[in-house]
Amino acid sequence: MAKRVVLAYSGGLDTSVIVRWLTERGYEVITYTADVGQGEELEEIPKKARQSGAVEAIVEDLKEEFARDYCLPVLRALALYEGKYPLSASLSRPLISKKLVYYAEKFKADYVAHGSTGKGNDQVRFELSVWALNPAIEVLAPVRSWEFKAREEQIEYAKKHGIPVKVEKEKPYSIDRNLWGISVECGPLEDPWTEPPKDAYQITFSAEEAPDEPDILTVGFEKGIPVSLNGRKYNLLSQLIMELNTLAGKHGVGRIDIVENRLVGIKSREVYEAPAATVLYEAYRDLLSLVTDRFTFHYFINHIPHEYAKLVYEGLWFSPLREALDAFTATLAESVTGEVRLKLFKGSVSVIGRRSDKSLYLEDLATYSEKDTFDHKAGELFTKVWGLPLKIKGLLKKKKQEFRT
Repeated sequence: MAKRVVLAYSGGLDTSVIVRWLTERGYEVITYTADVGQGEELEEIPKKARQSGAVEAIVEDLKEEFARDYCLPVLRALALYEGKYPLSASLSRPLISKKLVYYAEKFKADYVAHGSTGKGNDQVRFELSVWALNPAIEVLAPVRSWEFKAREEQIEYAKKHGIPVKVEKEKPYSIDRNLWGISVECGPLEDPWTEPPKDAYQITFSAEEAPDEPDILTVGFEKGIPVSLNGRKYNLLSQLIMELNTLAGKHGVGRIDIVENRLVGIKSREVYEAPAATVLYEAYRDLLSLVTDRFTFHYFINHIPHEYAKLVYEGLWFSPLREALDAFTATLAESVTGEVRLKLFKGSVSVIGRRSDKSLYLEDLATYSEKDTFDHKAGELFTKVWGLPLKIKGLLKKKKQEFRT
């Protein structure tokens, strides 16, 4: 009886070769392709998978599930890996892994497989996610062990076995795209001193090409969920994100150039495009600050974004800690209802207004006009008490100096 495996399948050269390579080794291969907003036509995927040797090919639209269950929690945590990367590629891996496990159980497969290399982060994300969901399933990673040393060898193998491959000049970049963002690496980007070439960017304009007039954008939130752009309501979060990618990308918003620390211990130069994520992070942070008390907001901003980003980046999505942090951020999100007005211009996004029925801002207390109701005498007394430890320290220091003299 053939060994059955469910393969995460993109339709590219690597995963197409993996199908045949596994088949030759006695595996019955079922391919799984997730549409997470990569912007590609996926109708031809099943045919191509079967031509490569798959016995079954599954293509599934996961855009809304990805937006609601993965992008939204990361937004609510304001998670940025190393303060910059909004985790676009990292986020899709646990969702795809969940589906691999589901179909492995459905089709009684003992194995799942992925096309990650031995020095990438994705091998960790796929394998930890699968083990967390079903530790009895074995994970295969052919690229880490097969005989091919160069891409040309894979192309020759594909031609020999009738695997459809596009024979055209290959772009020098490795590109991973979903609705939350695009990651670009390899080619000229491997020199961290080199400015990213124009063709490295997929959905954002340069500042030079962006419009000479800014756009004013209003983002509406209901209980921490983005629901409207410029007053237009969206029933699907995924549609709002894709529309915002276009609006903000036109102004060059969301370009990120970073040398980041990979899990395997190497530094990697990455270029990201995340127009929608960049705008939503700015808007959410500002509105959260407006509706959250100082003690809670300071705790959140000092502890949650960094820790949450590490969990996602390091493949720990299916961990109790991530679930606990989600419970915390979901509680805060209950108050994040209102609108944020932003200006998009020449690669920048800036908040220029915000309002909410749950706002903790009181103009009568904040104003310096005749409407001021703040008790200034209380402020004087508060300052004396607040500064008392420093005053005592200063007094003792002065006495010691006098004693020495």
